[in-house]
Amino acid sequence: MLSTSAHAWWDAGFKHRTRVTLNTTSQGIETKEALSGTVVPLRLHSGNFDFLSAKPDGSDLRVVSADDKTPLKFWVERFDGANELAVVWVQLPSVAPGTDKNLVYLYAGNEKAEAGSAGPALFDGAMAAALTFAEKDGPAADATGVIKTAEPVLRETTGLIGAAARLDGQKALTLPASDKLKAPAIGPYSVSLWVKPETTTGAVLRQGPLQVNLGTGKLSAALGKAQASGGELPASSWAHVAVTVGAGKLTLYVNGAQAAQTDLPADAPAIEGPLTVGQGLTGLVDQIEVASTVRSADWLRFAHAAQSADAKLVVAVGQTEDSAKEEGGEPGYFGILVGNLTVDAWVVIGILAVMFVISVWVMYVKAVYVGRADKQNRLFLKMFRDASDVMAVQAKGLEHSSLQRLYAAGLHELKKRDVGKVGSKPLSGASIDAVKAAIDADLVRESQDLNSNIVLLTIAIAGGPFLGLLGTVVGVMITFAAIAAAGDVNVNAIAPGIAAALLATVAGLAVAIPALFGYNYLASRIKNISSDMQIFIDEYVTRVAEIHGAR
Repeated sequence: MLSTSAHAWWDAGFKHRTRVTLNTTSQGIETKEALSGTVVPLRLHSGNFDFLSAKPDGSDLRVVSADDKTPLKFWVERFDGANELAVVWVQLPSVAPGTDKNLVYLYAGNEKAEAGSAGPALFDGAMAAALTFAEKDGPAADATGVIKTAEPVLRETTGLIGAAARLDGQKALTLPASDKLKAPAIGPYSVSLWVKPETTTGAVLRQGPLQVNLGTGKLSAALGKAQASGGELPASSWAHVAVTVGAGKLTLYVNGAQAAQTDLPADAPAIEGPLTVGQGLTGLVDQIEVASTVRSADWLRFAHAAQSADAKLVVAVGQTEDSAKEEGGEPGYFGILVGNLTVDAWVVIGILAVMFVISVWVMYVKAVYVGRADKQNRLFLKMFRDASDVMAVQAKGLEHSSLQRLYAAGLHELKKRDVGKVGSKPLSGASIDAVKAAIDADLVRESQDLNSNIVLLTIAIAGGPFLGLLGTVVGVMITFAAIAAAGDVNVNAIAPGIAAALLATVAGLAVAIPALFGYNYLASRIKNISSDMQIFIDEYVTRVAEIHGAR
């Protein structure tokens, strides 16, 4: 629960900061070589980012490197503050291999800040074209805006990363021939894309002699006479497919792993002409990238890990911090949970807080009331038993004694019948019963006073855990819905939202457990006082009947 040491704040004008960690060790996505110029999409949702800390359109977002000093290029592909969903692409100058210390920081919370997004043209210089399908409609354009599809593209708003292109099995996505998309037979050249086929046969991509085809769920790549087959592409599942040409090799990758490789013949043809994607396929396509270099195995593994919805690369997105707390350090675990609470959880916890305050107030008031009554009852009972005249017990200063009030009620009834006066008649059996009935009526009222407001403790005991459970269930539902919409299902994105949702259950138990202990304690004390009152009434009436009753 304790805070950790603080980091310097990049700009005091931004009130909130969120840390993002990328793990390139074996526990995350292991890489062997240092990578530079890579671009990573960060999926933000209510479970890992405090959208209330940013402007509704995300225009005050800034991304800073691990040194917390150097601003990084980024592009906001999507920012929906109302539904708390966002996709932010970040260019990483370098990614160190074998470490979990690759950090970046997201800053927000500056009302005066203007939009700082660099636009989609933030890929490295070797990227010839990159299609994200972020446009609302019309043709799809690559990151530079120079290359566009020949025809408008049908889009799905919820793809792998933001929006995706819909394949209908009839028309393919076509990028017209361009010098940027040409390559000699020996390369270097790389093409990659995400595809979610609904059929098991069709052309994944074609460009002149370069082809990647899907036949009964199995992939094959070809460049002229060179053939490389390997890797499965199951239907209705996202897969990352890449093919590289260079160093005399044609290599096919599936989900970041090499699936097949073959040597290129000396008379291999040059790669040129229009680039078509999805001829004969139905399904979805996302993030098409064409590069004028041979992407390494580590690069493609990293790209797959960074863009995949269930990757282990991004091990932490969250821990939103407030600049006002910088001097006290970064928030501990409890601060992380509070920072990830959803609105519904706050409502439930607010109700539980009111219940807790009421429970504490009832326990305190009733404990004081019962304690005073018990103490003064013992004093009055001693005085009553020591008195020789049942009509002349002096009980000054014992206004909190319930026995004294019962005695006063009985004395009032006796005086109405002139008991104790000279010449008064002895009490008949019916009169004694009437006196006892009057005292019993006061006993009922005293019992009601003793048990007043105790029902509030039973409500806290029974209702607190259920209210907390309601907050947790709704919070988990919202977290999973946000994750499904954002397409980010790794455990590090889920954990903060679920952990924060469980805080509502903890709050419910925190209300119920003290109320349970207090209720049992007070119920025991009240039961003893009630027993003392019943015994006193019997003793009182018996003494009256003995002294003043008819013989």
